[in-house]
Order: sequence, then C-alpha cells, then structure tokens
Amino acid sequence: MSSLKKTKSSGGFSLLELLIAMVITMALMTAASTLLASALRMRTRENQKSDALADTQRALNIMSREIANSGFNLNNNGIVPADSGQNRIRVRSNLNRYAVDPDPLLSPSSNSLNNVTDPGEDITYFLNNADNTKYLVRHDPLGTGSTVLANRIDGMNIHYFDRKVTYTAPPGGLDITGASVPEVAPAQAKYIVIAIAVTLDEVGSSGGVGHERQYSVLLCSDVTLRNWDLRSY
Repeated sequence: MSSLKKTKSSGGFSLLELLIAMVITMALMTAASTLLASALRMRTRENQKSDALADTQRALNIMSREIANSGFNLNNNGIVPADSGQNRIRVRSNLNRYAVDPDPLLSPSSNSLNNVTDPGEDITYFLNNADNTKYLVRHDPLGTGSTVLANRIDGMNIHYFDRKVTYTAPPGGLDITGASVPEVAPAQAKYIVIAIAVTLDEVGSSGGVGHERQYSVLLCSDVTLRNWDLRSY
C-alpha cells in the first residue's frame, strides 16, 4: 500500500515584499501630491497675474478716456496744477455745456462757460496706500465719490509733455525711461504718459518647493489732450 504525501504550498506576499510595495506606493503618492500642489500654486499665481493685469488695463482705459476729455469747453487744458503731479492728476471738463436735452437732475447752470458742477466733470486719480498694497482711486466729488479701479499696484507715474513723445518702457521696470522731449508743468501739458507698475511678490524661497519669482510688468498709456487748443479756434 502506497501512501500519498500531500504537500501544502503557501501563497501570497512575504512581509518584506509588502513593506517594499508600501514604501514604493508612499513615494509615488508623495511625488504625485507635490506635483499637484505645485500645479495648483502655479494656477493660482497665473490667476492673480491675469486679474491684476486686467484690472490695471481697465483702469488705464478709464483714465485715458477721461483725461483726454480734459479742458472741454474750458479756457485751459483742464488740468488743475495744484492737485496734479507725478502720482496724481485732477482734470476738469464742461461736458454738459452744449446739452441739447439737459438732464433735469443736473445743475441748472450746466451750460455756463467754465462750469464744472456736474458728475464726471471734475475727476481726480491718485494712489492710496492700504493693507500693504496700493489702490488706484478715481474720485468724483460731484458724482460717485471715491471708487477703487485697481489694486495690487506697485506705483503710478504721470508725465506731462507739450508734444508727442517717444520713450522706453523697460520690462519689469517701475517707470518709463529715455523720453525724447523734456517734461513741462501740468498747466502747459498737451500730451500725457501714464505708467503703472504691477508687481506680485515672491512666494517661498529660491530653490524651495513651490517657489514663485517676483513678477513685475509696466503698463503705459499715451493720452493726447485733444481740447487744449479749442480756445484758439
């Protein structure tokens, strides 16, 4: 009589194999988490950059349009010298002097020469420092009061010229350089250049995980005071 021996085979992984698999899995998960966090930080940074540039560009468009109207129906270029300089500008214009159908809500004397008593006719643009940032403010005392047009601004410089000018806007700079003609006093200005610098601060430290370098861009707008010589017509 022959006896049959049954051999029992053990299946599965050994403890060492499980430990190695767990270490590899954890390493892969850590790498994936780091890449995901870095991607999210980059996306947030790009969104901040886009928002800051879009706000500043909109503000520049509003400023350029209203400053270009400066002096309309007045006997000067419309710039108030006492309230205008490198970092702020006050402009006036009599927009409603020739209104065909006057708005009943406007002042009765809107059609008088040099009268600027209606909303949108006496505007000041300036920078306001608050909460470790700078705000570009539009102040209309006869209309909406003070309105913030853009934040995250590093600086604004306004240059006054009596003719068209060429200049250099250095990448990442804070102001224009190399103007082809000298500047003049605000009361003699016929041409204005607005330079606004937008800066996003550095995030983290150089060489560290998630480090983002400081980002700076200079946006410029050239404005012709188209009403400065209407009084000579």
